[in-house]
Amino acid sequence: MRAKTNDTTTRRGHEAETLAARYLEAHGLRLLERNFRIRGGEIDLICRDARTLVFVEVRLRGRADFGGAAASITTAKQRRIILAARHYLAGKADCDCRFDCVLLDGKQLEWIRNAFSADT
Repeated sequence: MRAKTNDTTTRRGHEAETLAARYLEAHGLRLLERNFRIRGGEIDLICRDARTLVFVEVRLRGRADFGGAAASITTAKQRRIILAARHYLAGKADCDCRFDCVLLDGKQLEWIRNAFSADT
């Protein structure tokens, strides 16, 4: 029974990322990569906004219990995203980057630019 719950969660997460990617593309960003993973961290979406690389965390919550989608992006989660971003940037030309979040609470989508910084 547990595998079915994980399959549903994985499917819903993938659907949320697809929705977020389409939303960002409709607002001028270009999707470069999905689900960039390293040991210890993952980035849901990597986009380009003109000359800026944008590392996007997508959070989906069906209910607002425990603070909703925004509250689920803890300092520890931010550190893991930043770690993955540093690996992604290693060996690439120096460029500007930022960390955005796309929050899906129920049917509401919110895009937060510069949600946190690498100094966190």
